[in-house]
Amino acid sequence: MTTKKELKDSYKEMKFKVGVFQIRNLSNNKVFIDSSTDLVSIWNRHKFQLNAGQHQNTDLQKEWKEYGQENFAYEILSEIKQETTETTDYRKVAKELSEMFMEELQPYGDNGYNVRRG
Repeated sequence: MTTKKELKDSYKEMKFKVGVFQIRNLSNNKVFIDSSTDLVSIWNRHKFQLNAGQHQNTDLQKEWKEYGQENFAYEILSEIKQETTETTDYRKVAKELSEMFMEELQPYGDNGYNVRRG
């Protein structure tokens, strides 16, 4: 029988896909770019929030309702290879990588749903 501690330790050993993703509106090519330490689960979370009408990005939420889920695509822009021996802060690395993508792709205004920080 597996103990609670063994299950927790096993979970800590698991490697999740870490990187940068975009949600792209196939009708107008606007994108929402972000990063995650779990590229599989993050898409499920965004879909759930959007389908429930509770997404924090009001422009993306509005167009999701207008165009429908079938007109949006989830795309991984870059995946970060994780080393087993390193103690790298992958959340920080992914965030920095997403900022580079945002600088290059400029997903603001007519091009996307991201909001400039400044």
